[in-house]
Amino acid sequence: MSDKKLGFDTLQVHAGTAPDPATGARQVPIYQTTAYAFKDAEHAARLFNLEEVGYIYSRLTNPTVMALANRIVALEGGVGGIACSSGHAAQIMALFPLMQPGCNIIASTRLYGGTLTQFSQTFKRFGWSAKFVDFDDLDAVRDAIDDDTRAVFCETIANPGGVITDLDAIGTISNDAGIPLIVDNTTATPYLCNPIKHGATLVVHSTTKYLTGNGTVTGGAVVDSGTFDWAASGKFPSLAAPEPAYHGLTFTETFGPMAYTFHSIAVGLRDLGMTMNPQAAHYTLMGIETLSLRMQKHVQNAREIATWLEGDARIEAVTYAGLPSSPYYDRVTRICPRGAGALFTVALKSGYEGCVETVSKMDLFSHVANLGDTRSLVIHPASTTHRQLTDAEQVKAGVGRNVLRLSIGIEDAADLIADLDQALS
Repeated sequence: MSDKKLGFDTLQVHAGTAPDPATGARQVPIYQTTAYAFKDAEHAARLFNLEEVGYIYSRLTNPTVMALANRIVALEGGVGGIACSSGHAAQIMALFPLMQPGCNIIASTRLYGGTLTQFSQTFKRFGWSAKFVDFDDLDAVRDAIDDDTRAVFCETIANPGGVITDLDAIGTISNDAGIPLIVDNTTATPYLCNPIKHGATLVVHSTTKYLTGNGTVTGGAVVDSGTFDWAASGKFPSLAAPEPAYHGLTFTETFGPMAYTFHSIAVGLRDLGMTMNPQAAHYTLMGIETLSLRMQKHVQNAREIATWLEGDARIEAVTYAGLPSSPYYDRVTRICPRGAGALFTVALKSGYEGCVETVSKMDLFSHVANLGDTRSLVIHPASTTHRQLTDAEQVKAGVGRNVLRLSIGIEDAADLIADLDQALS
């Protein structure tokens, strides 16, 4: 039975898993082990030489974690992928095989605040750099790419403003330049969007958010489309040149479309150690089983609440792309046909102090630095997630001083509206 022939609701329950061959257990077991016994010395040698696929040490691979990775790969329509310790780890893992000192990426200005900091500050320690560009300005994106560019990076539905990126246009620019497009699909999830269909080479996730859905564990994932020719330009020697640590093996020649995935395991996880633990993988696997049901409710609630907020006299602006008034409304049916997600910002006429007071008065909305939970969440980015940015940078990122970010949960919409109403009063 091919995963590609199954519907999304079936894949989210069955993909990447089968009854446990040892016990018949139907739910994926938690393989709480660090190491795996080899059949003999020859078997061990084949595994270490990448001549045979199997399990060596749980920093590299673990059956529970691999089941999760394979399920996400199936939902995204990729050929391979890995699960790792967090969304931030996934971003480093995604770029690690591509980058060298002196190389740069082209990144959208509309990114999660922590990502902006990782790209603008931490990357410098690796000798990498990021050029931040407004991805609505396609000419600017095209002009920013140079001989040292190794990737283009954006979010499907940008955190925090809920802006939907024109992945088709950005994918065309990246493809024309011979540069991989990396798309963070955390806030859309594969239920609302499959970036690979729109030209993405790699897809990254913070599985902490909607995929797990219950705020219990952190995790990340990287999915490879298998469509990019890593050997064509000579810019990706980690994948297309002989690897000294494996006796001159060339990943592209040996593994073909799976070259990126095998490199991420055999080199990335081996040396960076950004490993997901099997218990976290188990929680996320269980969360994914209800992803489509939850996302339908998230989107339904978000649309209703954003409409109510837009009509309230105390509100200056609402950024939800699912509103007909949004400049990104026309992208919903093309990029996210099942809905515009459940993350957006709202600007209060009462300013910075009004935001602080409103947050403190909410009952159902939890004031936390997370999103994608079944519970509705709120945060004031200017004083928390984006506080490291200047006022001008905050405005560019869409989180001015009078802006709240809302992550709409799956509670009754009427109750959430009542909570917002009393908090704004």
